Amino acid sequence: MIVKSPVTETVAIGTIDEPRTSFVGRVVRAQAFQIFLVLLVIVGIFSAIAPDTFAQWSNFRLIIQNASILGVLAVGMTYVIITAGIDLSVGSVLVFSGVVAAITMRALGGEGWGVATIGILVSIVSGLAWGVVNGVLIAKAKIPPLIVTLGSLGMALGLAQILTGGIDIREVPSVLTTSIGYGNVFGTIPTISVIALVVIVIGAIVLHFTRFGLYTLAVGSSEIATRRVGVKVDGQLIKIYALSGALAGLAGILSLSQFSTTAIAGQSQTNLNVIAAVVIGGTSLFGGVGTIVGTVVGLFIPAVLQNGFVITGVQPFWQQVAVGAVLITAVYVDQVRRSAAMRGNSQGLWRKFVSGGRRG
Repeated sequence: MIVKSPVTETVAIGTIDEPRTSFVGRVVRAQAFQIFLVLLVIVGIFSAIAPDTFAQWSNFRLIIQNASILGVLAVGMTYVIITAGIDLSVGSVLVFSGVVAAITMRALGGEGWGVATIGILVSIVSGLAWGVVNGVLIAKAKIPPLIVTLGSLGMALGLAQILTGGIDIREVPSVLTTSIGYGNVFGTIPTISVIALVVIVIGAIVLHFTRFGLYTLAVGSSEIATRRVGVKVDGQLIKIYALSGALAGLAGILSLSQFSTTAIAGQSQTNLNVIAAVVIGGTSLFGGVGTIVGTVVGLFIPAVLQNGFVITGVQPFWQQVAVGAVLITAVYVDQVRRSAAMRGNSQGLWRKFVSGGRRG
């Protein structure tokens, strides 16, 4: 009698061949590409309605500049949502970091690049500290991300109001506002947008071409299986939430530079706008799937809608209705794809992760 040994998970995952798909086919089926087509249609409609106002470089420049701060936050949020987590605190951490930086710079004299540099570092470190706290509570204390970040949302905003007495700080070094907030590169490109672009490019490279990014995707695909192959999942989660917090701190100093004030009451919808952009761009709320490019495309959907509605005389409140509809549609499409993948027993990412990218 011959006894067959059971097939292990690693063998099963690592040896099944995946159907070959052309690069063009993968691009066309990608949700980010489909959302990009929607964005092009929206831009085309507004350009046809208002060619003399909407379809101008000065207007596109304004849209890009307005979306830059959200773009920085969205990079960190993409990593978080890929792990099937959530970070509701980014808007409040942005405010808190900006407040601490403003208080520090005011205490140091308030002017010059030396003071401004210290303020930038203080803002980023403040955001990083909140991110580490979130990560430790989620990874080590096993408290759900929704509860942890909802709590830190209130705590960060409350502490910011306590530090300022509820009154915005307007003493911002002029070098920040003139060089970063309203500065330009090559004459017409906003400096703040260049900074956001650098963050986006680095975030994309790390996510798609480094071990850190691979581990992030693997955690979102299957946390249990990722632990079994030796990845320190708790440490990975702490790093991801720390990254989100640090980028919120960077966004805090960018906001301070752009608006010349801490804008304590001006970030109430920031976290929801960022989450919507990430999900619209194709990052799955269920984890394991997401791209920075898709997030950027998703970010411009609400930005273009808001700008276009204002220019064409439509009430800007319709922007919230339109974005909500697109968001629900994006989640529905994601659910349909997941159901189809489960029926087809498709687990491409995990197979590649366990097999080290080898086939067969």
